[in-house]
Amino acid sequence: MPSVSKKQHNLMAMVANNPAAAKRMGIPQSVGEDFMKADKGRKFKKDGGSVGLYDNIHAKQKRIAAGSGEKMRKPGSKGAPTEAAFRKSAKTAKR
Repeated sequence: MPSVSKKQHNLMAMVANNPAAAKRMGIPQSVGEDFMKADKGRKFKKDGGSVGLYDNIHAKQKRIAAGSGEKMRKPGSKGAPTEAAFRKSAKTAKR
């Protein structure tokens, strides 16, 4: 199960790497290790949540506006977000 926030990620990292902290918090060290495996390579926003599809799109649009030379991918092309990705993202969007 991946962490839902940077704060949870940091707690689980501490638990995974420090047996005394795991005992003090009452969280098994194996749980912290499982979270660390699930979080591997994951990025978090400054406010705590994870970086999502629309965050990535807005970041790329900002880079393009700044003159990076990148282009947005066409729908259906390799590497472009799929319809399923947009539907999944819409379910988790803040309203």
